[in-house]
Amino acid sequence: MKKPSIKQLLTGICLGLGLFSSAQKVVETSEAIALALENNFGVRIATNTVEVAENNKSVLNSRYLPTLTGSAGATFNRDNITAEFSNGDNATLNGAESSRYNAGLNLNYTLFDGLGRYYDYKRLKEEFNLTELQARETIENTITQLLSIYYDIARRSENLKSLKETIGISKNRLTRAEYQFEYGRNTKLDVLNAEVDINNDSISIINAEQNLINAKRDLNFVTGNAISNAFEVDTTVTFLMNLNKAELLTRLYENNVTLLQNEKNIAINEFTLKANKSGYLPALGLVGSYGWNENNNNAAAFVAVSTNVGLSGGINLTWNLFDGGSTITRVKNARIDLENQKLQKEELKLDIERNFNNAWDDYQNKLKIFEVQEENIKTAKNNFFRTEEKFKLGQVTSIEFRQAQLNLLSAELVRNQAKYDAKLAEVIVLQISGELLNVQL
Repeated sequence: MKKPSIKQLLTGICLGLGLFSSAQKVVETSEAIALALENNFGVRIATNTVEVAENNKSVLNSRYLPTLTGSAGATFNRDNITAEFSNGDNATLNGAESSRYNAGLNLNYTLFDGLGRYYDYKRLKEEFNLTELQARETIENTITQLLSIYYDIARRSENLKSLKETIGISKNRLTRAEYQFEYGRNTKLDVLNAEVDINNDSISIINAEQNLINAKRDLNFVTGNAISNAFEVDTTVTFLMNLNKAELLTRLYENNVTLLQNEKNIAINEFTLKANKSGYLPALGLVGSYGWNENNNNAAAFVAVSTNVGLSGGINLTWNLFDGGSTITRVKNARIDLENQKLQKEELKLDIERNFNNAWDDYQNKLKIFEVQEENIKTAKNNFFRTEEKFKLGQVTSIEFRQAQLNLLSAELVRNQAKYDAKLAEVIVLQISGELLNVQL
C-alpha cells in the first residue's frame, strides 16, 4: 500500500482535527494542532523542503533524457587579396567581401553508463522519502511542543482559578474579622493578619496572570500568530487508558520516525555504493547532429557560393580503464559509510527501546501520582471544611485556619501539575512509539 505524502498527511490531520473558528472562545487541542500544522514556520519550511526533494527525484533530474542543443553563427570578412595564378597572371582585390553562416542541432544520449544513473535515480527517490520522514519528525516535534505549552496554559488557568477562590476565602475572613473587631470579639491583630494574607494572595494572582499571558503568547507563536490573545483552553483531560505496552513496542519498530530515517539512510548508502561501482564499467553514448552551412566567398575563391545541409549520427564507447584509483577509493568509503549506518541502526534500536521503556514507566508513575493527588485533594478539602467550621465557632485560631487554607491550595496546585504531567508523559510515549499522528488526543 502506498504511503501518503507529507501534503496528504497534513491535509488528513487538519481535516480530522477540524478547522478553527475565530468565534470560539475556547481553543481545543485539535484546533491548536490544526493551526500549527497550517501556520507554524518550521512546518512550512519542512513542507517546502519536501517539494524540493520531490523536484529532485523527477525524471527531469535523472539523466535518463537526452540533451539537445542548438547553435548558430555568422562571420563576415573584408580582405585585401593579392593572388598569383599558376599561369603567371596576378590579381589584386581590395575590399573583397566574404561571409559564412551556420546553424545546427546536436543530440547526445547516454545509452549505458555502467548503471550509475539507474542507482542515482533510486537514491534520489530514497532521499525524497527521507525528506518526508524529516518533515514528519518536524511535525511530531511541533505537536509535542504545542501540547506542552497548551497543557501548561491549562495548568496555569486552573491554578489561577484556585488562587482566586483562595483570595475569596481570605476576603470573607477579613470581613468576618472586621465585624468581630467592631463587636470586641477579637483584636486588631486578626484584622491586620487577614489583610496581609489578602495582599499575599493578590501578589500570587498578579504573578499567575502574567505567567498565563506569557504562556498564551508562546502558544500563539507556535501556531504562527494565528490565535487571538483573548482565548481560553480546555482544562478537561482524558487519558488513553487502552494503551498496551507490548503493542506500542511492536509499532515502535514499524513507525518510529528516527528508525525509519535510519533505514532510508541505509538504502541511500546502498545505492551510492552501487552507483560508485559503475565507474568500473564502460559507457555507451549516442550522438547526432543536423547542420546547415552557407559560404559566400570573395572573387578570389574557386567557388563563389556553397551551401551544405547534412545529418550525422554515431555511437561512442568510453571506458575509463584506470582513473588513478579515485573509483576504488569512493567504493571503499561507500562500503564503510554503509557499515556505519547499519551499526547506527543497532545502536538506535537500543537507545529508542530504552527511551520508550523509560517513557512508559514515567507515564505509569505519573498516572499513579495523579491518582494519589486526587485522593489528597479530598483529604485537604475535608480538613479545610472542618477547620473552617471550627474557625467560625472560635475553636481554632486564624493562623490555623490560614494553614488549612494554604494546605488546600497547595494540594490543588500539586494535583494540577500531576494531571498535566501525566498527560504530557502520555504524549511522549505516543511520539516515541510513532503513534502520535494516529490518535485523537
